[in-house]
Amino acid sequence: MMETNSIQKELLLTSYLFEYPSKEWWGDVKECAAEAHTVERPQSREVLEEFFDYVEESDPKEYEDAYVRAFDFSQNTNLYLTTHNRTDFGKQSEEMLAYKQLFLDAGYDLDHELPDYLPAILELAAAVPEERAAHILGAVRPKLELLRDRLIEAKLPYAFLLDVVLTGAAHLEGRTAS
Repeated sequence: MMETNSIQKELLLTSYLFEYPSKEWWGDVKECAAEAHTVERPQSREVLEEFFDYVEESDPKEYEDAYVRAFDFSQNTNLYLTTHNRTDFGKQSEEMLAYKQLFLDAGYDLDHELPDYLPAILELAAAVPEERAAHILGAVRPKLELLRDRLIEAKLPYAFLLDVVLTGAAHLEGRTAS
């Protein structure tokens, strides 16, 4: 893992945990779990450590099945943030362009993923300076809060990961506010 500040590390680890649990993903679990122990902020460290413990104690097939049920088969809790209020496709297109612009403004472009995909947004926020990260996370905060609420309603442990992201976003906003 690259050298990062604590909030960047939290965002990268959270992004990782929201990614599909492929064979390669499982191959990186132990290394990422070890990184979780080095997170500076105690509450974030505890959430990440507990989530990695949950992953490591899970049967890979059962974990993958639960992941697919949570994110791929549920319109309410999928990881594409513009689909959560899918009533107006014109509005969804505008939102998608706004997400794309967040990447372009930061000097990144996505070749293989849609710009509203949560792990991609978290990786972007981790890759840019704190002020830009605060802007990106602030722009997506309402969608993150909505997803968090829906994960809580569905009793899914991923809600705790969004607590880490939202707390980190608030911390960044406090540090970069003039």
